[in-house]
Amino acid sequence: MPTQTMLEKYASLAVNIGANVQKDQMVVVRSSTESKDFARAITKEAYKAGASKVHVQWGDDYVSRYGLDYQSEATLSEVPKWLIDQTQHFIDEGACFISITSPIPGLNSGVDPKKMQTASQARMKKLSFFQNHMMGNKTQWSIVGAPNPEWANKVFPDEKDTDTAVEKLWDAIFEACRVREDNDPVAEWEQHNETLSKHNRILNDYQFDRLHFKNSLGTDITIRLVDNHVWAGGNEHTTKGVEFNPNIPTEETFTMPHKNGTEGKVVATKPLNYQGNLIEDFWLVFKDGKVVDYDAKKEKETLKNLIEYDEGSAYLGEIALISDDSPISNSGILFLNTLFDENASCHMALGRAYPMNVKNGTEMSQEELEKIGYNQSMAHSDFMFGSPDLEVTGITKDGKEVKIFKDGNFVI
Repeated sequence: MPTQTMLEKYASLAVNIGANVQKDQMVVVRSSTESKDFARAITKEAYKAGASKVHVQWGDDYVSRYGLDYQSEATLSEVPKWLIDQTQHFIDEGACFISITSPIPGLNSGVDPKKMQTASQARMKKLSFFQNHMMGNKTQWSIVGAPNPEWANKVFPDEKDTDTAVEKLWDAIFEACRVREDNDPVAEWEQHNETLSKHNRILNDYQFDRLHFKNSLGTDITIRLVDNHVWAGGNEHTTKGVEFNPNIPTEETFTMPHKNGTEGKVVATKPLNYQGNLIEDFWLVFKDGKVVDYDAKKEKETLKNLIEYDEGSAYLGEIALISDDSPISNSGILFLNTLFDENASCHMALGRAYPMNVKNGTEMSQEELEKIGYNQSMAHSDFMFGSPDLEVTGITKDGKEVKIFKDGNFVI
């Protein structure tokens, strides 16, 4: 375990910069049993910040795996009314949400993919109102990470002692999140948010029609952006004006692709951990916005399940730019977790777009959003394709080309 000082600093960052808990606000902490110590630290900091009540929702990946192994498809398709009612209660109470990710990569290897799909789709359909609430920034939400022994051993496979591997993963997470013994992480994050805002302002002023990505690995893809798109990243604001950071760490500036405007091939540069399975060495080909061909050296069936999850999961909902010269990339560590790995590399997401990434999007109806090119889906899965030689060119509506990335880094 890290020192109490470091754990408290990290928990304070999650509460005060991540969720930005308001006085007398309910807080929902979502944690696996692997992260109980960190969940307790966050709970304490939330109360210190003025939370009226902190509700911890516990989960356990091993218990979930047993359910997938032994429950019938019919049972897996059931979503209890109490869960729906509880979720609605949190929304009605104006709660904010802090989720602790502590994955066990590969845990669901060998599970019947159809059963996984059934369980996931049933839950997403019944709780779609919650996804609309969160992705529409109707309240603050934030995701942070905490180690567990299995994850640490996967990230540091050459480390023979598990305790040492866990300590190394804690250190790597702290470094990625700008938490150190001798600094004030909250103050440092305020400065970091301003740097990200600068990139957003520059890109928003250009209002590019489309972006062209190319590297030596085989990526050669053009992504059209929706009209009046909004580049965001770092701190965001709820519809009521409360500032928060949805991801800690974050290095990205991201926006909304047009659903039907992606053409070409993209080659992933890092594995994708999807539903407990690691998809490795994969590529996708798009035509008129849709994935029309794909392959993977490992877990191709899992990739197929993602692409065919629903109608929108074969289209893009996000495109994000991150310099190769960034803290997580420079660490050389493959975290095997999207929260961290996506911040080491430019990435895109299959599935649902964020309404906030278009002007007045959070005030638009579903129908209005879809008319402008918004992609609707129950899925949203980021995958990384950035590289040290990635070139990104912005193309304006009048055909002018502007270099955004050279040799993997921002030059705009």
